Amino acid sequence: MKSHDNTLVTRGYEMAERVTRYHAKSFFFASFMLVGMRRKAAFALYAYCRRLDDMVDVADGADQGAVPEGLAERLVRARRAVAELFLETPELGDPRMLPPVTRSSGGDGPWDPAELAALRDCIRRYRVPEQPMQDLISGMEMDLTRRRYASWAELDLYCFRVAGVVGLMMAPMLGCSEEWALGPAADLGRAMQLTNILRDVKEDLDRDRVYLPLDELAAFGLTVDDLRAGVVDDRWRGFMRYQIARARAYYARAAAGIPALSGFGCQRMVKLMGSIYGDILRVIERNDFDVFQGRLSVPGSRKLALATAILVRPSAVLPAPSAPEVSVPLLPTGFTTGVGS
Repeated sequence: MKSHDNTLVTRGYEMAERVTRYHAKSFFFASFMLVGMRRKAAFALYAYCRRLDDMVDVADGADQGAVPEGLAERLVRARRAVAELFLETPELGDPRMLPPVTRSSGGDGPWDPAELAALRDCIRRYRVPEQPMQDLISGMEMDLTRRRYASWAELDLYCFRVAGVVGLMMAPMLGCSEEWALGPAADLGRAMQLTNILRDVKEDLDRDRVYLPLDELAAFGLTVDDLRAGVVDDRWRGFMRYQIARARAYYARAAAGIPALSGFGCQRMVKLMGSIYGDILRVIERNDFDVFQGRLSVPGSRKLALATAILVRPSAVLPAPSAPEVSVPLLPTGFTTGVGS
């Protein structure tokens, strides 16, 4: 690699670290479990995801009632920029997409050229596949047209595309070479996304978005108007208990894949991320399920306690389930909506 390229990659990793430190305090905290290039690669992958998310959120904030002008085309260009990263590693390419013929100047996505250089280095170094990176863009495209989700099946697809695929991107960097562990890797992303959704109900409502299954709200006797009114009653508590049980089932399924991670510090890093995010559910419960008064968070002292526990007794934190399959209770109406349905 030429000296100029080396400088660009170095600068890209530095930029990615700054993005992570600013936007993802829990992830940045957990990243201290990693060392060397794995930690830098984690930042590069996070920055890839964050820039896409920011592009959609900024455009979304401009007008709550319409598809942001030009965003669909920008996402198409972002797809092209991602495909270009795999020109020299076609074996890692997304089989559903035709690769671009030539490489552009690097201005077709929300990433700085240095960030793309670092991302390309991460892809080559850890053999990160293209498909989950493109699937993330598909998740962003869902936000162009959908503000409501009729069922868990619809919302689960969204959770997979915007978060489950992040686990699939991260898995090679974390030393995962077992195909069976990819399902648990995606499940951790699903669990964390559902946790975000339960925490951010009010924030999403302010953008006229409801990331909750409408049929399950109805099963508990709730409407979107109840959400707007910030109603916290037995109906809402029952609904939230049901959703928290679902999220915890995903965390449990994710824990089953952690032993497949072989990189130094990687198992502890994933345990710490899972336990910090999982602890948000405990905070919601302690707040009597009231998520309408402001964003709830895990205090720094609690994060330190979880990190200490993982260093001293890692097997005690986010342990793998004893049963191979974990499910959630039935809805009040009697129809089944399990973890994977």
